[in-house]
Amino acid sequence: MKIVVLIKEVPDTWGERRLDLETGLTDRAASAPVLDEIDERAVEAALAHADAHPGTEVVVLTMAPASATATVRKALAMGATSAVHVVDDALRGADLLLTADVLAAAIRRTGFDLVIAGNLSTDGGGGVVPAMVAELLGVPQLTALSSLDIADDTVSGERVSDAGTMRVSASLPAVVSVTEALPEGRFTTFKGIMAAKKKPFDTVDAADLGVVAEDPAQARYIMLSVAERPPRAAGTKIVDEGDAGEKLAAFLLAEGVA
Repeated sequence: MKIVVLIKEVPDTWGERRLDLETGLTDRAASAPVLDEIDERAVEAALAHADAHPGTEVVVLTMAPASATATVRKALAMGATSAVHVVDDALRGADLLLTADVLAAAIRRTGFDLVIAGNLSTDGGGGVVPAMVAELLGVPQLTALSSLDIADDTVSGERVSDAGTMRVSASLPAVVSVTEALPEGRFTTFKGIMAAKKKPFDTVDAADLGVVAEDPAQARYIMLSVAERPPRAAGTKIVDEGDAGEKLAAFLLAEGVA
């Protein structure tokens, strides 16, 4: 079985995160780049299956600048078999549609039985790329899974919603996305880090994938404006002089809460 795991380099969630006010894009120099934590869980899910089923191939795939090589190699150090890195300056600022087009093309080129992704990246929050990729590939999709079971010809899991917990399944090939309910990614070891340097690492661009990389800002969307979030204002203090309850009620009424 060949499992393709979609991974992404994002600014460290523990560091400062902000937008570039000129381009409207994430300022990736604001904090250290890391492998998205939800993607570590996706990689772990694939590796756990590979551990129990010898012969399983785990390929990590990302669309990112050339500087993300170290992040991709971390997934290889965790135990992935090989990596595909889509690098193309023309894709800078790509929106969800173009991103899904590129990833789907790379998956077709690589071949797959199952695609695993995180359900929501920490630097964007669209949460729709796995479903869009499945649509472009013409395969079933199981999104936002809190558990994952992979068999020879099917994949299944649980999806938690406001209405309850659903058990869903699909025939392979398929695309799934997982939530933070899945186990954390395993730690890398020195042996794994050294082995990662010798693993297949394929670097391609949009032309290699047959994708026309038009200027994303013109071809896919238009950024109307971007502004820095205003600083948080000081809160209202209520001093209890025997009428704090009345003051609080009045404040809530003025805020439209009560």
